[in-house]
Amino acid sequence: MTTDTPARLLQLLSLLQTPREWPGGELSERLGVSRRTVRRDIDRLRELGYPVQATKGSDGGYRLVAGKAMPPLVLDDEEAVAIAVGLRAGAGHAVEGVDEASVRALAKLEQVLPSRLRHRVSTLQAATTPLTSGDGASIAPETLTVMASCVAGRERLRFAYRSGDGTPSRRLTEPYRLVSTGRRWYLVAYDLDREDWRTFRVDRVAEPYATGARFTPRELPTGSAAEFLRQSMFRRQETYAFDVTFAAPAEFVAARLPAWLGAPEPIDEHSCRLRSSAGDSVEWLAVRIAMVDCEFVVREPAELVGYVRDLGARLTRAGGGSAESGGSAESGGSGEGGLTGPSRT
Repeated sequence: MTTDTPARLLQLLSLLQTPREWPGGELSERLGVSRRTVRRDIDRLRELGYPVQATKGSDGGYRLVAGKAMPPLVLDDEEAVAIAVGLRAGAGHAVEGVDEASVRALAKLEQVLPSRLRHRVSTLQAATTPLTSGDGASIAPETLTVMASCVAGRERLRFAYRSGDGTPSRRLTEPYRLVSTGRRWYLVAYDLDREDWRTFRVDRVAEPYATGARFTPRELPTGSAAEFLRQSMFRRQETYAFDVTFAAPAEFVAARLPAWLGAPEPIDEHSCRLRSSAGDSVEWLAVRIAMVDCEFVVREPAELVGYVRDLGARLTRAGGGSAESGGSAESGGSGEGGLTGPSRT
């Protein structure tokens, strides 16, 4: 019998978070208390904001349902380890959809994990190898969690940094946001030594250290960390404009390309056009466009047109067919290149 009310409430909450309906009699047996005590404990949980739904009947049941706010969760050891491992695996690469919010969740979870569970998480991750990984460099999850904690806590962050040419330096910053491009993680922060805003590739960061010194956030010039990163990246590297037409609705194409490549413009309900700029290699962009899985035509630049045409011929030969150099009538002649896929029209 659980006589400690807080401990009993946590045990009851843990049971209710299992997606099923619990008869009052079964809860009474599990907790070793009377049904009347179970009803009182249910009322206490409701007062704390947990939406517990009761059903009528000879042995009325209880179920935790969705409410207006997200109440605190109670996880057992196995659930906590599983969630931490999953978040770590996603945070190690800048996977689309795994953004700063998931890294903050990982930071919160690892902060309260008992040492025995933290050791299990590290051991399990070290003993497994993912079949696939992101396009960018891998990052230690601990690096991201330290940064995310400093962003959320408005705490100054110190770290070692290696620039693109390999020059080492030490930085003291006021971190603003972590941004994922779908390939890499970047930190947008105010560099106190240089007295200016900077972006840092997280895979070039080492020894991140939370100083404990709090700061009042400054106003970012662009207002958006993602926009600041985009402008910063385009200033630092040579970019080129590209123009691609897809034989698929704009929504279909947008869902299959990184948002930072731009938004496709609808031509009609069956096709769209994407005109934007990129700083990545034409090889990477060609493969990324082909992964949209629909017919498309590349209109510019000439380097991308040529690479798409060569790639198409190479893939045709790899599939046992034959391909001749040069454009076809469907691809728009010598000035355009395209790869065909399943038609979306």
